[in-house]
Amino acid sequence: MSHSRTCIQCGTAIVGRSDKRYCSDSCRHLANNAVKQQNQHERRILHINAALRKNRSILRQLSPQGKTTIPRQYLELAGFDFRYLTQVYRTQKGNTYHLCYDYGYLLLPEEKVLIVNWQPYMDGPGKG
Repeated sequence: MSHSRTCIQCGTAIVGRSDKRYCSDSCRHLANNAVKQQNQHERRILHINAALRKNRSILRQLSPQGKTTIPRQYLELAGFDFRYLTQVYRTQKGNTYHLCYDYGYLLLPEEKVLIVNWQPYMDGPGKG
């Protein structure tokens, strides 16, 4: 019973057991490492999405009326992660709002933060 089998990593003919999927340990390691790397990317995406949702939730909780000025420390104590945002909006005056979906913030002097709701004009030409 001789049917040709090929390595699923490199395509080389496989010699040996009928259930072998790789031609060598090297190909098996390469394939397994590729799967691990893909899983790491997926975990990173899940982590970032969770951080974005948490940031939005914190902004929403701290600004129920849609526009609030608070100490930056409130965001930090709530676990806000300033590395993650979904959009940047720059005003004509040069202010930069960082948005997490439909909530945003502007860093103010004296360690204060202005939290705002997203507005339709934030998708316009001033968008950064």
